[in-house]
Amino acid sequence: MTLLFQAEGWDPAPWLETLSRQAPEREIRLWPQIGNANEIDYALVWKPPAELLAGLPALKVIFSLGAGVDHLLRLPNLPPEIPIVRVSDADLTQRMSEYVMLHVLRHHRRRRDHAALQAGRQWRELSQPAAGEVRVGVMGLGVLGRDAALKLAAMGFQVAGWSRSPKRIDGIECYAGAGELDDFLARTDILVCLLPLTPDTKGLLNRDLIRGLARDGAGKGPALINAGRGGVQVERDILAALDAGELYEATLDVFETEPLPANSPLWSHERVTITPHDAAPSTPAGICGAILKQIESFERGGALDNLVDRRRGY
Repeated sequence: MTLLFQAEGWDPAPWLETLSRQAPEREIRLWPQIGNANEIDYALVWKPPAELLAGLPALKVIFSLGAGVDHLLRLPNLPPEIPIVRVSDADLTQRMSEYVMLHVLRHHRRRRDHAALQAGRQWRELSQPAAGEVRVGVMGLGVLGRDAALKLAAMGFQVAGWSRSPKRIDGIECYAGAGELDDFLARTDILVCLLPLTPDTKGLLNRDLIRGLARDGAGKGPALINAGRGGVQVERDILAALDAGELYEATLDVFETEPLPANSPLWSHERVTITPHDAAPSTPAGICGAILKQIESFERGGALDNLVDRRRGY
């Protein structure tokens, strides 16, 4: 069985080495040197060219090498009958939770204000509420959102979650659907977005949504953390909300256009923290092992985990 590896902008060497070591019996091919397309059974891809997958007639499964799948679903010639599998790996989940906790704590403990005091050589204590006084809201309660929510709750924050469909998580107040979104926002001081990009979530993080966040919190004002997908946010609205005092600060790991253009005003805004879409990078060791286990199970007649529902977009 032959595997094809393609990942735009990634160094393929560690991935090929890991795949070859973990599955020495399989042939691994690196795009664009695909050889006979009729021999390729599985495609491991990230942002593939539009024509690639449609040109693999023997393809059995498509594996997305990152947590998002919008890069696949927007392809014009995506084979309709081939199952698509989202990556799910404990290492990736842990990394995302680390990122979320780091930036929730930065907002909660007023790290930006401390940095400003340090720059001005000012010794002044800042008021800081206890974690139990701070309400964190997590949008998106899949594998990543669930883990982040539980870890934040373990630190003492008041945590709630929102998702399109109802979820139940012990210790987490769960909201669902458009009808419960306003109530979720109204009890949220720090908003964490881990939503996938779908037609329903595109542009969801806009000014109207930001205006719905709590104004009676124990901190300086609402904060936004988006480590989901860039298409979910409207950057001009985030900037306008910051400048109007409707949003106190924001941490953004994803953007409408990536890499973020050098002329974007987000780079220089005093209350914006930017990271280059590296909140939870895919790493070969865990991802390759998880994919190979899925392939082995599939070839024995087992079901594939983390299948993408194309109608829902994730």
